[in-house]
Amino acid sequence: MNFLRPNHNVWRIERAARAAVLIDAAAFFAAVRGACLKAERSILVVGWDIDSRTQLVGDDGNPLDGFSSGFADFLSELVRTRPQLRVHLLLWDYSLLYAGERELLPRLSLGWRTPERVTLCIDDSVPFGSSQHQKIVVVDDAVAFSGGLDLTIRRWDTTSHSALNSHRVDPSGHPYRPFHDVQMMVDGDAAQALALLARERWCRAYGGKPLIEPHGEPWPEEVRADFTEVEVGIARTQPRYDTEDAIREAETLFIDSIDLAEREIYIENQFLSSPLIADRLADRVARRPELEVVIVAPRTHDSWVERHTMLNGRIRFWRRVSAAGGNRVRLLYPAVEQGGRTTDTMIHSKIMVVDDRFLRVGSANINNRSMGADTECDLAIEARNDHERAAIREIRNRLLGEHCGVSAADVAACLARDGSLVRAADHLGANGHKLRPIEDGEPRESGLSDVIERIADPPRPIRPARLARHLLARLRPLLVALACGLLVLGIALAWRYTPLSSFVTADNVRAVLKSARGEAWAIVIVVLVFVLAGAIVFPLNVLILTTAAVFGPWLGILYGGAGTLSSGLVMYFIGSRLGREALYRMLGERWRHGIEGVRKRGLLAVVTFRLLPIAPFTLVNLAAGASGIRFVDFLVGTLIGMLPGLVLLSVMGDRIIRILAEPSAGDIAIVVLCVAILIGLAIAAQAFLGRRGDRA
Repeated sequence: MNFLRPNHNVWRIERAARAAVLIDAAAFFAAVRGACLKAERSILVVGWDIDSRTQLVGDDGNPLDGFSSGFADFLSELVRTRPQLRVHLLLWDYSLLYAGERELLPRLSLGWRTPERVTLCIDDSVPFGSSQHQKIVVVDDAVAFSGGLDLTIRRWDTTSHSALNSHRVDPSGHPYRPFHDVQMMVDGDAAQALALLARERWCRAYGGKPLIEPHGEPWPEEVRADFTEVEVGIARTQPRYDTEDAIREAETLFIDSIDLAEREIYIENQFLSSPLIADRLADRVARRPELEVVIVAPRTHDSWVERHTMLNGRIRFWRRVSAAGGNRVRLLYPAVEQGGRTTDTMIHSKIMVVDDRFLRVGSANINNRSMGADTECDLAIEARNDHERAAIREIRNRLLGEHCGVSAADVAACLARDGSLVRAADHLGANGHKLRPIEDGEPRESGLSDVIERIADPPRPIRPARLARHLLARLRPLLVALACGLLVLGIALAWRYTPLSSFVTADNVRAVLKSARGEAWAIVIVVLVFVLAGAIVFPLNVLILTTAAVFGPWLGILYGGAGTLSSGLVMYFIGSRLGREALYRMLGERWRHGIEGVRKRGLLAVVTFRLLPIAPFTLVNLAAGASGIRFVDFLVGTLIGMLPGLVLLSVMGDRIIRILAEPSAGDIAIVVLCVAILIGLAIAAQAFLGRRGDRA
């Protein structure tokens, strides 16, 4: 029974008279150049990225065919010498997230500055949140390339991946680190099928009908075929469109090929975040005690977006696989140490080899978006005879040997001697190359990372309405914290730069309170004054002193207590609506442990904060509500903690008025005594809190 099945894990299975695996961009660029030099009618490039400045050269970095090395100039010169040749370039209309990595004005460099028979189309037909991620080149509908490489900058490298290479520079002359990727080239019916797929993408974005007209033999002579007369499966990912269902052949092919494994799985992939694939790998290694898995990936992720999206996913992915496989699984990166320079090879390839039975080369990463959100195209070969099995082993050994600085023959000898893919990956190393374990550390868990992850690595196209609801739910604490911070800042600025400080004074407050003296509803006015004053962070002690001065010590205690408690409760309930997450975001994660401690101490914490002048009364109340302190603890703690100070301040307020009207030694002594008692209570509370902290 055949493993590859059309309309299940592949779109079609087509025969190729020749198929070659092109390892690294120097081989791919040279092969594309050679095929294009033979082109007579059409060249079609479908890419995630296409850059006019790409140096389309081979290992030596210098073309010898008389045409320019730059991609746009090469195509322009080519069509001028071939009257019937037309070139079509389909470039994804990339999002702003990738603007810094792309050529600034592709319409100018690839459209207006090239001859009329070079046509550029910016593909914006994919759904919101998706990308056109297929990387296909078709020449005369007779030879086609598909895999992980775009015709763009910062991709070119040779299989030696030396620490320094004078040709490995970007258009600005800045060197970049070694870069590894893989493409497959096919001819025959397989090439025509890829031509149909690429033209369907072109017609979806540009218009027209996908007509296929194979012509000539553009296979470059310098490329040796790894397979002859071989069946090639083509697996796709396509997000759901308005009138078409989603296609998830690439995902199904991953699952089915994992289930096929008996002894060895070798994977190269840029991103690892799909929980479905992680679970399938973990289940397979748990069921097959003899199965080994070696995954080669980038040492880390370069861009800010990738670090906040793919890194957490890879940590979760690898934890799941390593927990099931133990010493039989490896996650490695290619380290390079040459001439006193230490670097690592960027892994951009999407390769999978299962035993010596299955080979996959494609554009699909093992992340969520490649399973259902982006367009992808992978080529797969299921070995049907000993020659094809040997070819698959040879390709895997070439890949592994390249990262370890040894030949494919050295890898084969090591595998024959030890019988272990894992031990070969662990022990092989030469010429400054060595595979080393990836150490990602702990995941960066936060609401922001979760939001970015859902946007940058979605399992299906993003629905704007659903995204907005999710953003609102996840970012609500951050937005609330930001609003609170802006409110506090606004109040501070108002006190500093507006007439508020001259309008809200102790004298004006006293005038308002005096107007209510003797009225039955005086306590209502006092409570409203306390609540409003608390909202603008007016000093509480001034309010209590003023209340006592207007109403006398006994009513001052009653009215001041009612106002203090009411103001505190209003701010407490506002804080409780904000929640702890908003408080953490305002104060920072380093305060999380302290806030949790305050919440657990409850009553004691509230009493302590009332006795000690740690922070403004309003902010303490907001923080108490947000931290989750129980309402009963807050209420009782406020009453206990505020009562001594309330009594003393009320007595002081009454005596201060009497001193101003008619000074006496007794009144002055009472005020001094009250101040001393307040200081003593603060010192005692501080000492008590310190002893409690020592015991903790």
